[in-house]
Amino acid sequence: MREARREDAPELAALFARADVPCFCRYWHFEGDKNEWLARTYVEVGTNRAEMESALEAGRTEARGLIALDPAGPIVGWLKVSPAEVVPKAYAQKLYRNLPVLSGDRSGVHLLACAVVDPAARRQGVYRELIRGAVQIAPRWGATSLEAFPRRPREGVHDAELWVGHAGTLLEEGFVEVHPFEPYPVLRRMLTAEATTS
Repeated sequence: MREARREDAPELAALFARADVPCFCRYWHFEGDKNEWLARTYVEVGTNRAEMESALEAGRTEARGLIALDPAGPIVGWLKVSPAEVVPKAYAQKLYRNLPVLSGDRSGVHLLACAVVDPAARRQGVYRELIRGAVQIAPRWGATSLEAFPRRPREGVHDAELWVGHAGTLLEEGFVEVHPFEPYPVLRRMLTAEATTS
């Protein structure tokens, strides 16, 4: 596990393709309406891929994240870790808009905005490894806390539907439920000097 680099762009895009995730982590940065997003996702997939690759190659904050590597080399996991101010669309959603737990000074807050694991590597601890990596590395990016908006369904869902994370794993890794709204709780983990060296 390590921070994604510029040169990882093509292989990271290949991970999204293998996982059949046509958004290429561009939803939080898309300014069009619902129909335009559907067209972008299912008709103009190349545009999403090109934007993701361009953002990563340029080193833009919106493309910051961690990758998990298979021992043989290919990227098998991705976790997007974005400063809150870079993903205002996430916080403007109806479920989270104006929540008291998401108010006040937001400097240093980073969101676990997207998670993708290769279908062949799922249920093998890749997502957990990425979370642990975020706790270790995000303070280097100025993060003082990590937030997540995972889905906690009452019934079983396909792995691909948990693209913003798995609540159970996050709680096991030290996140705290600060807004227990079902099935979309708000989770947070404060980052301290101890977290960066554990």
